Amino acid sequence: MLGEVIPTLTALGIAITLAGVVVVIMEEGERSGEEPVSTKLRNYGVFLALIGAIGQGVGLVLAKKGIYLDPQMTLNPLSATLIRMITGALFVWIAAAVAGKLPELRRAMNSREGISHTAVGAFIGPFMGVTLSMVAVTYTDAGVAQTLMSLMPVFIIPVVWILYKQKTSLRGILGAATAVVGVAILFLT
Repeated sequence: MLGEVIPTLTALGIAITLAGVVVVIMEEGERSGEEPVSTKLRNYGVFLALIGAIGQGVGLVLAKKGIYLDPQMTLNPLSATLIRMITGALFVWIAAAVAGKLPELRRAMNSREGISHTAVGAFIGPFMGVTLSMVAVTYTDAGVAQTLMSLMPVFIIPVVWILYKQKTSLRGILGAATAVVGVAILFLT
């Protein structure tokens, strides 16, 4: 759709990076302190995560197509982010209304602590994350940008160490190191 061709070395870097991320994700969860869930719920969560990943990938490709729609003018990444945010917010509110969740949202708005944590998360994730993803996709191949954006499970390891005092197994650390090797290959290409 974008006419981008990924060279062999770049494809190898992407494969190694994603293999490392998979190893980190598959780390055993017994030490996580989270309540165990049934296999049915876990499979449902994995299915929804897969749908979300497909949505992110397709959304990124369509956003890049929108950025370069007119060959004479490139859309500013910040403008592309604003368009995505407004559209996303509209659909979230519609989904909340259809699901009958608006009263719960009103009650949640009364929690100062909840609002402050959510606001910080919204600044870091949807604002900074999406804006920088639009900048990234403007200047590199969509596949490379999406691969780098999939590193969240690797980047979360130090946060979990600091905030929750959870240690990562050797397997998780080796997965993170593998992902870093893949990223190094991407930067060499």
